[in-house]
Amino acid sequence: MSTNLPVRAGTGALLIHGLGGTEYDLGSMHKILKRAGIETHSLTLPGHGGAPEDLLSVRMEDWLDAVTAKYHEVAARYETLHVMGMCLGALLAVELCKRVGHKQGKLVSLAAPVFIDGWSTPWYRGLRRLVYRIPGLAARMRVEEEEPYGIKNELVRSIVKAKFERGENFHYRWVPLACVREVDRLRAAVRQGLDGIGCPTLIMHAHEDELTSVRSAQLLHDAIAGSQLVLLNNSYHMICVDNDRDLVAATVLQFMDRDPAAVQSPRAAGRAAPMGAADIERILEAYRGSLLAGEFETLFPLFAEDVVWTEEGDNPISGVYEGRGALINLFSRLMDYSRNTFAVNEVGQPALSGRSIALPLRFQVQDGAGLYNGASTHTLRLRNHSITKVVSKADEPQREDALWRRLAAASGLEPEGDAMDESTLALDASALPDAFEAAIIELRSLPAAPSAAVSIRLTAYEQQARLGDAPPAPAAGADAREQVRHAAWRLLSGLPADQAQRRHIALVRRLKAGYWPAGMD
Repeated sequence: MSTNLPVRAGTGALLIHGLGGTEYDLGSMHKILKRAGIETHSLTLPGHGGAPEDLLSVRMEDWLDAVTAKYHEVAARYETLHVMGMCLGALLAVELCKRVGHKQGKLVSLAAPVFIDGWSTPWYRGLRRLVYRIPGLAARMRVEEEEPYGIKNELVRSIVKAKFERGENFHYRWVPLACVREVDRLRAAVRQGLDGIGCPTLIMHAHEDELTSVRSAQLLHDAIAGSQLVLLNNSYHMICVDNDRDLVAATVLQFMDRDPAAVQSPRAAGRAAPMGAADIERILEAYRGSLLAGEFETLFPLFAEDVVWTEEGDNPISGVYEGRGALINLFSRLMDYSRNTFAVNEVGQPALSGRSIALPLRFQVQDGAGLYNGASTHTLRLRNHSITKVVSKADEPQREDALWRRLAAASGLEPEGDAMDESTLALDASALPDAFEAAIIELRSLPAAPSAAVSIRLTAYEQQARLGDAPPAPAAGADAREQVRHAAWRLLSGLPADQAQRRHIALVRRLKAGYWPAGMD
């Protein structure tokens, strides 16, 4: 006798995005899970995928009904089904598993905002509940998406910022306060009955989450029996795309009983992949297009993780930048020193030079009242469908060296530009430690995060003040970002702790006063 019941087989995962977002919220998680043999499914939450105004009429129940319907649809197909959510999606994932009695797989909660109490939330956040009581007001008020966009990594943040500025529809730029009211209703519901969750649960949260403190993760961990808690040390809220993204993915894979090595793509893990003429032309065309459009953030996917960029010359820009993360520093300096006027206006035809490819280019920079026109050549090496080496050489080295020295001095961003103001010099030695700690707190409250170049120097001053001279070499296994920071710290060797404190204070005060122009990242 046939029952005509569907046959369940394999493993699936239901991934739920965050408020105002899309699958982008979960970074590469879909691809990584698929490489590990887990089929992924997602949905666009009600009110999303269109315009922020679409959220005005959405209720908490609409979101829950949508994820519940999708859950039942997908659960019928798999022997094992995992549920994972990010931000609002994490709240929905928790509530979903609670309501359906999920035991068919595991639950993963990523940065669930059970409490909205992170370090960047304003002191008046609690007053929104008073606004809810005024008819129609919550529907007219907006909650803007602002820097740091939940992202600590300067490169990723610059990409997100550029996407917003170009109007790309990957995430809402704002949400109605009326929608936040529904999130508050959901948060209250999530806190009830957590002891009824019976599936294995992984909770991941960043120590520095600017939206929701680790109190949220701790509450879930304490209430859900047998849950696993992982706290991250180098990310803000968007943990799937921030500095800890590989750790997040590897931990999720291990929790789902899969090989964490699936985080790395087969191409990256294996031998050099063959490249044809079309592959090379594609990379060169993307490189040329990004430079001409001034969209430096779109260059980064073209580089290998261990790329080495050599900027020849004797000026504040020149040097060796090792690793893709270090290029943040290079491009930050270009834009900061030039006050965002640096622009490539011509890229010539590529020429083969042995195993390398030479690209001539022309650029312009505002130099005082005039316009500087320069030329240089980028010599590229390609491997594994990525750019692994770049050497940038000016056609007129001495003239260009002089240019960047002038611009750097005028910007005040060079180390010698960290001259202390009279009030900083006058700080009494007994008051200096408190002023130093206050400056560190003030740095977090700046309306715009400083550029990578300035951030690196601030970190170096803080390390010199707290720890003294840097060790001769960075820690074993240090990534590119850590190596750059170590190099900056080493430059301060011999600087007394009190002088490092004063320079840090002076730099923060100048940032706070808006000494430098907008566009510093």
